[in-house]
Amino acid sequence: MANLQDYKNRLAKNAKHWAKWARRQNTQCYRVYDRDVPEFPVIVDWYNGRVHLQEVRTGWVQTEEDHEAWLAEIWFATGEVLGISEEQVALKIRNRQRGDAQYEKTGEEGEEFIVEEDDLKFIVNLDAYLDTGLFLDHRNTRRTVRAEAAGKRFLNLFCYTGAFTVHAAVGGARSSVSVDMSNTYLEWARRNLEINGLDTPNHERIRADVFQFFAQTGHQLEKFDLIVLDPPSFSNSKKMAGILDVQRDHRFLVESALELLNPGGVLYFSTNYRRFKLDEMLEPLCADISGQSVPEDFRNKRIHQCFRFVKG
Repeated sequence: MANLQDYKNRLAKNAKHWAKWARRQNTQCYRVYDRDVPEFPVIVDWYNGRVHLQEVRTGWVQTEEDHEAWLAEIWFATGEVLGISEEQVALKIRNRQRGDAQYEKTGEEGEEFIVEEDDLKFIVNLDAYLDTGLFLDHRNTRRTVRAEAAGKRFLNLFCYTGAFTVHAAVGGARSSVSVDMSNTYLEWARRNLEINGLDTPNHERIRADVFQFFAQTGHQLEKFDLIVLDPPSFSNSKKMAGILDVQRDHRFLVESALELLNPGGVLYFSTNYRRFKLDEMLEPLCADISGQSVPEDFRNKRIHQCFRFVKG
């Protein structure tokens, strides 16, 4: 059985390596540790001097008292190794669950602060929600969107806090539409645009369930040249008309998004659902780019799958 020193040694080694890498990558946010030592099934993400520490539940049987003591040891050790106080380490317990995790409040208020990625600013909060406001595993795809956005009309579906929209806007997108059912996240997206000097009327936000957007709004709009579709794996939000299941619904979502593209337009479809299998009718229409879309700092190369479609 590994002892705590094994965790500390691996974390220290990883932190030194990835800090150098991140400076070259021009990012302040990156993954430092991801269950590298099996006896310490936690994920450590660095956010410019603060840490998002997640325990991944394994089904191990421990008394509540033993579990709390074990977690407290890891919490303290993480801060100690990384040279920050415990107050700068936000601890979450991530259960394997069905549901729309990104919208789940933790009950904590948390403190917002700004981090940078490729000279762009993003507001994050490590405490208030299960997720932080910036999905680190989509860093490469955000860069791709930025590189392809010049002169394009961009659509961001399930936009969350609008990080893809910020990258598209700074990449020269002539206009954008960001769709989400959460007012909280649409306002967060607006503020992310604002702190980058990009909150202009060209960048529109629409509060809608994406299924309703396709049915009621999408076809009334000018078509798009570039679309990002990154749905949650499952959602049973009260704001939605039904339940979203990405495995069951992805073909409809992809085909609906393709209908909104101009000829030659590009759709990026991504999912974090671990057991996802692309519908065979969609396979000839796309390239699986997962190998290049998962960043180097992610030890788990199956963190997501990503596909690139080009409208014929």
